[in-house]
Amino acid sequence: MAEQLSVFLQNESGKIASVASLLAAGGIDIRALSIADTKDFGVLRMLVSDARRAQTLLREAHCIVSVTEVTVVAVPDAPGGLARLLTLLSEAQVNIEYMYSLIGHAAGRAYMVFRVSEETKLLALLRENGLSVVSGEELGLR
Repeated sequence: MAEQLSVFLQNESGKIASVASLLAAGGIDIRALSIADTKDFGVLRMLVSDARRAQTLLREAHCIVSVTEVTVVAVPDAPGGLARLLTLLSEAQVNIEYMYSLIGHAAGRAYMVFRVSEETKLLALLRENGLSVVSGEELGLR
């Protein structure tokens, strides 16, 4: 499991840049990110090197931020690696609330970040099918 930050932003030019600059000035590395937007606002989801410090910096800058537990899964970095996992989740009727990829890969593995409806089912499926959860420590997250 990893702690994900969700930052709620107005959908205006420069808002994401200001968050990235604030974190950079605080010595915090962004490991993964995703943005979902509507006409007026967006949700910037991130895995960062120090979630607690990032949360403090963002709140001090008057950002609306929340922390959510997500699961990072190592999938084979080959055609069909992700499709296999998604098929397993579909067959087990585990709803994916959202997912995104993590920048980088290692030793033939790619990383996907998941927020699902039934975490227990996800973890059981991973164990049963030889897939692994990647720890925050392995990704350099605190």
